[in-house]
Amino acid sequence: MNIDAAKQFKLGLLLLFLVIIVGTVGYEILEVNWTLLDSFYMTIITISTTGFREVKDLSQPGRMFTVFLIISGVLTIAYTGGKAAQILIETQVLRRRKMSKELEKISDHYIVCGYGRMGRQICEGLVENQVPFVVIENDQKKLTIIKELNLLFIEGDATNDEILIKAGIKRAKGLVAVIRTDAENVFATLSARELSPEIFVVARAVEDGTEKKLITAGANRVVKPYELGGNRMVQLLLRPGVIDFIDGVARNKNVEISLEEITLNEGSILVGKSLSNSPVRKDLNIIIVAISRNDGNFIYNPKSDTKFEVNDKLIAIGEQTNLSKLTELCLKN
Repeated sequence: MNIDAAKQFKLGLLLLFLVIIVGTVGYEILEVNWTLLDSFYMTIITISTTGFREVKDLSQPGRMFTVFLIISGVLTIAYTGGKAAQILIETQVLRRRKMSKELEKISDHYIVCGYGRMGRQICEGLVENQVPFVVIENDQKKLTIIKELNLLFIEGDATNDEILIKAGIKRAKGLVAVIRTDAENVFATLSARELSPEIFVVARAVEDGTEKKLITAGANRVVKPYELGGNRMVQLLLRPGVIDFIDGVARNKNVEISLEEITLNEGSILVGKSLSNSPVRKDLNIIIVAISRNDGNFIYNPKSDTKFEVNDKLIAIGEQTNLSKLTELCLKN
């Protein structure tokens, strides 16, 4: 925001306040039998040019003073209002420029298509995990909320290729499609897959027949909220303690341990080592729940002689500080 414009706006407010004080005092002095409230009211309706009738008949000096008050009041209000409009416009322009620069720089981020009830929950989760993301939305009411939360966003249709490109689809790590209708989610998924063949796509399906269409369009995972919610409620009924523990671990709430997925990069000192010969268990006290191989195989509860391979995805559970150390080992040459 322009500092000079802000100072000038404050000056305008000060001048307006002085005009009101001078007007009130002036009427109190010039007009006989006027109360302080009468003088203040007359000042306000005069400088605002609302056109209400005079409080009482004005004297000749009172009329001349009213003319002076109208001119000074109108000029002051116009000046102050102009500076307020300038600040508002400059703020909007600066916000757009800042957002454009952030969108140009952002990478390895996630794109959230739609800011409905589910989209809002997804964004809150990403914020909690301090993960960079961009929201695509075209509903003005939802955009107002997004702006208030100071989230990075793009106004537009998530099924539009140009909008997805602006959101950095070619640099993004993943995309979640939770738009209003299944048809829009299918189109958004298809567009995302065409623009970025390697991106990980999660899409929502409400109707039963949509799941196959989303998978055909290129979704890696499809979430059916009603089915998922029903299964969760069953598990809460039968195994509430297990669900509470999993929720606590997944969200880092009320427990000291966390669950992470860590990818083993090429050149890591862990590559080629077995689980027993690595510092994962004996030094970091981390449990490897499963290993997802690059060829699609999934090893549950790997044995001590299981060797780590390049691009293994380790599903690990342990203290957050130790998980951070494991992440460094997976990256370290």
